[in-house]
Amino acid sequence: MRDSKIPAAIVSALGMTQIIGYGTLYYSFSILAPEMAEDLGLTLAQVFGIFSASLFIGGLSATYIGKQMDRMGAATILTIGSALSALTLALCAWSPSVFVFALAIILIEISSGMVQYQAAFAALVQSDPRTASRSITYLTLIGGFASTIFWPITAALVGYLTWREIYLVFAALNLFVCMPLHLWMARKGKAEGVRGVNRAREHVVGAVPPERRRGAMIVVSAAFAILGFTLASVLAHMVPMLGTLGLGTTAVVIGSLFGPAQIMSRLVNMIFGTSLSPPMLAVISAALMVLGIVVLAVTGNSLPGAAAFAICLGLGSGINSIAQGSLPLYLFGSDGYGAITGKMAAARLALGAAAPFAFAAAMQSFGIGLSLFAIAALGTAGMVAFISVAIATRRDLVAAE
Repeated sequence: MRDSKIPAAIVSALGMTQIIGYGTLYYSFSILAPEMAEDLGLTLAQVFGIFSASLFIGGLSATYIGKQMDRMGAATILTIGSALSALTLALCAWSPSVFVFALAIILIEISSGMVQYQAAFAALVQSDPRTASRSITYLTLIGGFASTIFWPITAALVGYLTWREIYLVFAALNLFVCMPLHLWMARKGKAEGVRGVNRAREHVVGAVPPERRRGAMIVVSAAFAILGFTLASVLAHMVPMLGTLGLGTTAVVIGSLFGPAQIMSRLVNMIFGTSLSPPMLAVISAALMVLGIVVLAVTGNSLPGAAAFAICLGLGSGINSIAQGSLPLYLFGSDGYGAITGKMAAARLALGAAAPFAFAAAMQSFGIGLSLFAIAALGTAGMVAFISVAIATRRDLVAAE
């Protein structure tokens, strides 16, 4: 049947734009930050402080962006977002003062919410709700290569171009590659709507009864926010933290295991994970992240322990990205998907923005070991929340049979 097929062209187009979007708007920043700081007369801490503030403001904008996806269509928001991304990258490249630089970084983060996973997932749901969950898995597999591709590309460009020139190159990628692909998706969706294709598609009905939706949304949003805080805390300090533990130059090698583990978890889920419900995926993702953090806290400077930590964290993070798109669809259905995921993203991003500073302060006050146990306990709370949702949903489904 036509509706059982994965929309390969749309997934491929979004895969390309997600790699460029995450690579140019997010992953490149840590590599360019030292040169930005030197050029603008700031400390590196101040540059990352501006970045954290932009993450917080970007998180607050996610709710509004999500509502506009439902109203205008996610593909239209993606198209506008690509143009805005190019414009704000160019503004940042031109910035003659710290104020303009800070404003541009904030606008870049807002535009990121219009072109990255939140919007891409919504576009897949609006394209075909019944295949969206599977399409999200394929998309996250492709998007997982963003850091693998753009970290070395950005590092190589630093040897030939200034950070301002690199941002102009990245602006061109968003304008001349991403925007045309998103515009094609938007026009394709409108053409199908005119032909009546969208009317033939069934909406996905959520597993949560209407009377329990509000409570379930609060629990799920809190769980994703807690796990996001946990992951952001550790990722921001992964390599220096491993070095402080005594792993020296191998810290970079161990940290590099995180990316491939993310991709591997998505590949395994794509092949073997069809029998797992989205609530169970969320539970597994949380359990893997907590396990990895506990292993590092217990083993300290052990090389095998550190490797297991990086791999478990990567596996959990990879599955968590899938759950962020598939769990809201499974629980609450396809109607209003953009607004629902926007609210969840707002909570997750706003809380995650404070994570690097909070974890750094904890390590300074209590040491790495106790801080890791504390963040693992926080992650466990998120896992318990997901378990409660999985049990309640299972009970509702059994009662409905």
